[in-house]
Amino acid sequence: MEKFIQIEGGLHSVRGIYTAGVSCGIKKGNKDLAIIYSEKESQSAGVFTTNIFRAAPVLITQKHLQNLKTQAIVVNSGNANACTGSMGLKNAQEMAKITAKALHLAEGNVLVASTGIIGTSLPMDKIREGISSAAGQLTHIGPDKAAEAIMTTDTFPKSMAVEMNLSGKKSYLAGIAKGAGMIKPNMATMLSFLCTDASIDAQLLKKALQEAVDQSFNTITIDGDTSTNDMVILLANGLAKNNTITEENTDFFIFQEALHFVTRQLARMIIKDGEGATKFIEIHVTGARNKKEAKHIAYTIAESPLVKTAFFGERCLWGRIIAAIGYSGVSLEPDQIDLFYGPIQIISEGVSTGREIEVAKILKQKEIKITVNLNIGQEEAKILTCDLSKEYITINMGYS
Repeated sequence: MEKFIQIEGGLHSVRGIYTAGVSCGIKKGNKDLAIIYSEKESQSAGVFTTNIFRAAPVLITQKHLQNLKTQAIVVNSGNANACTGSMGLKNAQEMAKITAKALHLAEGNVLVASTGIIGTSLPMDKIREGISSAAGQLTHIGPDKAAEAIMTTDTFPKSMAVEMNLSGKKSYLAGIAKGAGMIKPNMATMLSFLCTDASIDAQLLKKALQEAVDQSFNTITIDGDTSTNDMVILLANGLAKNNTITEENTDFFIFQEALHFVTRQLARMIIKDGEGATKFIEIHVTGARNKKEAKHIAYTIAESPLVKTAFFGERCLWGRIIAAIGYSGVSLEPDQIDLFYGPIQIISEGVSTGREIEVAKILKQKEIKITVNLNIGQEEAKILTCDLSKEYITINMGYS
């Protein structure tokens, strides 16, 4: 077989992974609490938000991850349990404790995540009932309700799975994610939970996850905001019984490539589900001196409200892109810059080509690629984003 192939089944495609998603009343009828459970202790790794106001569940999960062994993740949506002080920490710890008791696990083997409104204490009576209910509904078959239960303003659940060939053994890797607004590199209001039945060394698992996140979730932006709760967790329970990956060999690179694929696909889903989004946009900066400058310019373009609203309006206002490049702070030569909308070059050596009518047709499309060639080096970077619509404002001007 190929190195890996995309398959159906989501997290349930992974040996020994059980999930549940229930409604415990935080979101009034919608599913809002999930448990992901591995029948065997798993090697585990995580990447977290860089926001200094890290939410209580982030702090508890970072602490529990020091064990490197995880068997369950409990997640609630609708309430972030962020900026809630000592009570928030106590409640996050209690979520782990209740889940551990329900599943007969050590408390330190349970990770905790929350997403939703900031600054409100968790309704622990509802959380307790929800955990008890979810623990009793864990299943390895059928729809993955956990993917639905972790959503907030998302419009659809996000799931991806692949089958790998590791030294002749079939192995599976799958993930779910949520996120539709406040998305920025180093993660934002997004969560992703990945599981595999591959056997892999803990340090290599951590390395693989960090590299995958850097090339997927850390290359997207919706509105430039970075939230308080975000995390990506990867569990590996070893039930595929492949030769344990202990070095960067062929199996490791197959695993890494498969992980890159899954995380990139989930990241694309997040952008396509951006709050109020009508356009999926790729910003590709080439010809840069180094990757850092290329990425910085790409983000400057992607996060400009004027650029994003022009895409929503389907207007060829290329001057907004040029202006964003100019105020990025990167030293450039204006008369060397080329700009393309899809295959149409609108700027050549800093001057308009007058092809706005041709570009207007491209702007009607749902997916648009913008390429900027700085012509001062060999490095490049790609950033994914979306437009900024009236609906985005409606969604974010206030909700509870």
